[in-house]
Amino acid sequence: MDNRQFLRTSAIAFATALGLLVSGCSGSSSTSEASEPSGSSSVPGAAAPSPVSTAEMKPYYTQKLSWRSCGAPGFQCATLKAPLDYAKPDGPSIKLAVARVKATGPGKRIGSLQVNPGGPGGSAVGYLQGYAGVGYPAPVRARYDMVAIDPRGVARSEPVECLNGKAMDAYTQSDQTPDDQAEISKLSTAFKGFATGCKKQSAKVLPHVSTVEAARDMDILRAVLGDEKLSYVGASYGTFLGATYAELFPDRVGRLVLDGAMDPSLPARQMNRDQTAGFETAFKSFATDCVKRTDCPLGTTSPADAANRMKDFFAKVDAAPVPTGESRDLTESLATTGVIAAMYDEAAWPQLREGLTQAMNGDGAGLLALSDTYYERESDGSYSNLMSAYSAVSCLDLPPAFASPGEVTASAADFEKASPVFGKGFAWASLSCAYWPTPATGAPHRIEAKGAAPILVVGTTRDPATPYKWAQALAGQLDSGTLLTYDGDGHTAYGRGSDCIDTAINTYLLEGTPPSSGKRCK
Repeated sequence: MDNRQFLRTSAIAFATALGLLVSGCSGSSSTSEASEPSGSSSVPGAAAPSPVSTAEMKPYYTQKLSWRSCGAPGFQCATLKAPLDYAKPDGPSIKLAVARVKATGPGKRIGSLQVNPGGPGGSAVGYLQGYAGVGYPAPVRARYDMVAIDPRGVARSEPVECLNGKAMDAYTQSDQTPDDQAEISKLSTAFKGFATGCKKQSAKVLPHVSTVEAARDMDILRAVLGDEKLSYVGASYGTFLGATYAELFPDRVGRLVLDGAMDPSLPARQMNRDQTAGFETAFKSFATDCVKRTDCPLGTTSPADAANRMKDFFAKVDAAPVPTGESRDLTESLATTGVIAAMYDEAAWPQLREGLTQAMNGDGAGLLALSDTYYERESDGSYSNLMSAYSAVSCLDLPPAFASPGEVTASAADFEKASPVFGKGFAWASLSCAYWPTPATGAPHRIEAKGAAPILVVGTTRDPATPYKWAQALAGQLDSGTLLTYDGDGHTAYGRGSDCIDTAINTYLLEGTPPSSGKRCK
């Protein structure tokens, strides 16, 4: 299990798979005019590079994009250039993948709407082509050009690479609930090997994939597209990216939707513990539903009994992995990841019940499939660079949660209190950044973005990956933040079936009017 701090909606696995079509870009080109930058600001505690002058940045802000057909009818792709190191804008550049689908009409075009699905490491281009560009509400797609940029180090934007397929298989099977010193040493070695692979394969880009740098890239794209202000929908980690943009460029904020928000003021350890508790909350919702059903493999008595049976199952798999019909058996780590994957969307609960039932009867294929979806592992054994980019960005944005195995051991009980089902594994997964080859450049801090236009923050009450209290915190920090609450299960809220949520967000995007503060939807 990879304890990601910020993750994606269940639609993203689908979107990213379709995003592979972008590699087949071809066709005619067009250009767009750019507005010149009005300068940039430095953000204390946010890994901001030294400010640069307008003259040094002008070539980037005035570049023209050469658009070409790609992926599917109506979609276009281009390559955007940005400084590899914003402190040295006259040095090497980095090439970033961009995609768009133009506004369909009717109605007057508002501008561009940039989208990001989260991760960090989720492909925004894949998300656009697989979901947002065809699945966002029609009135929004009618009035906006839908646009995505793969953040630096992600997917098509000079991706961070760490391990090959077989090595990744071994890494994802690492025992993250070590029972003795030998298992602790083995897990530490796995984390070190992953970090070493990243340094070996991606040394050039590794120090330059911070969220601050990605937010600066978004501003270049905004200008090149000809937009005076940024309109944006970010989910999960994408909310941190959007909030960071607002902090850097408050005067350029247009209409920002931050859905499944994270709290930028939290240190990594507290963030990981909060997420541990969030997955426990989600599991309780699943268990409450499960025990009411005749096909529940965790019993039909109580959610507490279901939790105990879940823990017993993990312990049994730890002792004796379950065959899957493939070369990989279902280990405890893979089984746990499969369960975690289903916590993101209640629509996956039937698949989880079936997978657990099969695994308890000697066939781990169902849970392995859920785990593979989470890790974006293809049937040929290859992986997307999601996990590599996730670690690269996360370990650069915040100092590590733990500096040594001893610190994890001392805090494990606190994590297990937060989640009796998942706590131990989440605690040990939080050790990974301790061995990262590039020192963190960011630090936890409040984001206020004073002077920004109204920003809409959306939180789901039983969100596993970005707990609801994070949305409350971010909305309270932002000088112009408004909180919209979805009382429900799953990760994020927009486009997940609530007419109340969708109407409020659509109205904000189309008219610029946020809902009343404190609005709640079911």
